[in-house]
Amino acid sequence: MLFLNTPTPVALYTICIILTTLYAFYLRSRRPKLPLPPGPPKLPLVGNLFDVPSTFQWKSYARWSKQYDSDIIHLNVAGTSVVVLSSFEAVDALFEKRSSLYSDRHDFPMVNELMGWHFNIGLMKYGDEWRTHRRLLNGSFNNKAVRKYEPTELAGTRKLLARLLHSPENFMDHFRQMAGEIIMAVAYGIEVLPSDDPYIALAHEAVRTFSIGTIPGAYLVDTFPILKHVPRWFPGAGFKRQAEEWSKLSRGVLELPFAETKRQMDSGTAPSSFSSDNLQALEDPDKEPYYQEHHVKQAAAAVFVGGADTTVSALSTFLLAMLAYPEVQKKAQAEIDSVIAGKNLPSFEDEGSLPYVSALVKEVMRWETVAPLALPRLLAEDDEYRGYRLPAGSIVVGNTWGILHDERVYPDPHTFKPERFLLDGKLNPAARDPEIAFGYGRRRCAGRPMALSSIWITAVSILATFDINKAVDEKGNVIEPSYEYIPGGITAPAPFKCSITPRSRETVALIQGDQVP
Repeated sequence: MLFLNTPTPVALYTICIILTTLYAFYLRSRRPKLPLPPGPPKLPLVGNLFDVPSTFQWKSYARWSKQYDSDIIHLNVAGTSVVVLSSFEAVDALFEKRSSLYSDRHDFPMVNELMGWHFNIGLMKYGDEWRTHRRLLNGSFNNKAVRKYEPTELAGTRKLLARLLHSPENFMDHFRQMAGEIIMAVAYGIEVLPSDDPYIALAHEAVRTFSIGTIPGAYLVDTFPILKHVPRWFPGAGFKRQAEEWSKLSRGVLELPFAETKRQMDSGTAPSSFSSDNLQALEDPDKEPYYQEHHVKQAAAAVFVGGADTTVSALSTFLLAMLAYPEVQKKAQAEIDSVIAGKNLPSFEDEGSLPYVSALVKEVMRWETVAPLALPRLLAEDDEYRGYRLPAGSIVVGNTWGILHDERVYPDPHTFKPERFLLDGKLNPAARDPEIAFGYGRRRCAGRPMALSSIWITAVSILATFDINKAVDEKGNVIEPSYEYIPGGITAPAPFKCSITPRSRETVALIQGDQVP
């Protein structure tokens, strides 16, 4: 009976595993913990809660990065670990090379749950649903696919030139109208009204509130998610009442234009668009689509809001740069004149012959980027970088503004210099492209190719036909712009005035006589 008390091979194997695991934990507990990245001193309980400003956080992050001589800094915001990356090397090492650990999203209680933006791929948790949206968008907006949208972009730009000729003082309204026309045609095949279009107004207001809601630290509910359960009538619960109102905008963005596309498809009048093309593909009996109708609706809404005010912000920054650096404007106009000689309006075919204009557009994206902070990532598990400990569950933020103003990469970073992207009169392939303005790694904006082409054709068309100068008052005094920006997840210049005048009678004739095929 002695053999009954002898451990079996399976039992021995199990015991060995348990002992080995316990010993590993013992060794790990004895090993000194790696330090957290440097950062401002932390108070008990609240940590750095009161150190992080409510606006322009990217500038504080950049200042701390310099102060602690580190491109990776650590904050503790009331118990939440926050890691901020402030160099190309850091975001490449973590967001690109370790993207499997750094592609998830924070929960975003305010915008996702209370304001209803959970359908937006930019805020979506990393997983199968996100992959489906990404594949759907990449299929329609990759470098090759977006070429089919160039006629739409060109038509929108030519209409913009006519509006600037008629009422140049309303340039911001004209930018918004043009961006709305293009994005509604591309996403839904909808032709918007020539003014006061309800879809454009909806997108503008939705993006405005979305931008406010995504400001890090703007709402305590993002730091203390339990607050989302507070009744709307409770003192201090104004954020819930605000979110209720703003959620009507996100629902409108998701439902209204998509319903119109479906109505047009039912009546047989729907033109080709992202929505109609992908909905028709669902009906192909020879294919087994990887997506469903709700994926198309949600992805189209992301395109709708993603291309609305971001383009407007970039173009208004372009105008500000031309006011601040008239010599840059003159160089760009001289290059354009040497290529098209005032005989026609620019087209996409001219891009290869206009390297200075292309460098100018790159500098617009770098100088005052539309999204100064990338939307935060959620670190999936403990990680180590440069001898620092990065705890699982940390919020990891790419300081895009700080990276694009790093004087080691961009000397004299606050000066607008298209030349920094040129070498011997051509685009310099060795110069660091500011494409991180569109995000990082697997989370990079899928609409980047179309956004860049739209901004390029608009900038070159305005430079070819108009002079941009500082406005003057009724007494002839120059009105100096403030060059200030409105903070938010998406930033834009504060309202400013400028003078936009035709360069010649010939350019007026070109604008008035233009017929886009």
